[in-house]
Amino acid sequence: MNRALLTILSTVVLSAIGIGLTMPIIPQLMRDVGHTTELGWRFGAFTGLYALMQFVFSPILGMLSDRYGRRPILLLSLAGAVVDYLFMAVAPSLSLLFVGRAIAGITGASMAVTSAYIADVTPEEQRSRRYGQLGACFGIGFIIGPVLGGLLGAWWVRAPFLAAAAMNALNLLLTLWLVKESHAGEESVERISFNPLASLRWALSFKALLPLLGVYVILVLVGEIGGTVWVLYGEDKFAWDALTIGLSLAGFGAFHALAQAFVVGPIAERWGERAALLIGIVSDGTAYVILALTVHGWVAFALMPLFCLGGIGAPALQSLVSGSVGPDQQGKLQGVMASTASLASVIGPVAISTIYFMSRGTFPGMVWIIGACLYLLCLPVLLRRA
Repeated sequence: MNRALLTILSTVVLSAIGIGLTMPIIPQLMRDVGHTTELGWRFGAFTGLYALMQFVFSPILGMLSDRYGRRPILLLSLAGAVVDYLFMAVAPSLSLLFVGRAIAGITGASMAVTSAYIADVTPEEQRSRRYGQLGACFGIGFIIGPVLGGLLGAWWVRAPFLAAAAMNALNLLLTLWLVKESHAGEESVERISFNPLASLRWALSFKALLPLLGVYVILVLVGEIGGTVWVLYGEDKFAWDALTIGLSLAGFGAFHALAQAFVVGPIAERWGERAALLIGIVSDGTAYVILALTVHGWVAFALMPLFCLGGIGAPALQSLVSGSVGPDQQGKLQGVMASTASLASVIGPVAISTIYFMSRGTFPGMVWIIGACLYLLCLPVLLRRA
């Protein structure tokens, strides 16, 4: 791996740690500054605001990186993140916390630029491997961040925000010193649009992209099932306590990182990206069906390797999609994908939680069966175009 890739992946780990640092203490901070014990709709709005900002700004940052280069947009995003975390560390009211959350969503949209950077410096046949490593690095940071955030938050509720600011400041310095420009920018790039739907229409104008983007939406929606109901399902179906839930999440994260870092690349390079995507979907769908039907908690742990083999699908698909456009449009394309994922991350949890609470009394595994059925919609696309 060359130094450019190693450096950019290191910045992803630091960014993920920064995001994860603040997660455990956000509810308590909202209660403190809002002078209330009931968050109600405010917490849902606070969570949704982040995804909404990513939906709007991911295509914009991606297009800006096509026009002006990846490096200046990454530096601007990291500098904005430092300011944002400092702002949230001292915010005296709930309304200002919402302002900070909006800024965090904007700066967090820089993952689209990072994905474009990887496409710039990686040969097409190796992109599945590199996107897998990108996902693994983000996963590692997301495991470390909440643990550190919980420890710091127990000392002072605002300490994780200061730590996140310091983490992003370090990230900014690393990027400034070590990350070289991968795309000089194109004056010929069309006018920057601030309408995310315009970027989506542009992506849909590529006939080869339309079915792949449909598969991508399904992958994101199905992926939201675990994040939304895993804890509830463990409590309701298997009577798990907090320790067991924590161990299951840690194990899931570790297996997932290993699969994305070391499995997706060899499979894609040997059998192709479509085969890797197909293996991921079949593995994940099979695990969903078994989890829905079992009554034994140990089976969920036994399924983790199968679940995490399912994680190779997303990097393979991202690599496949990136080959559909030229270097001067990678930022815009990655922005569209990040924006689409953010929108699905707003809609998905609402729909999934609604289905779960409607069916938990009769068949709590219904959401897993629905996820497996959604995966079936991808198979005709992949098999027909293989």
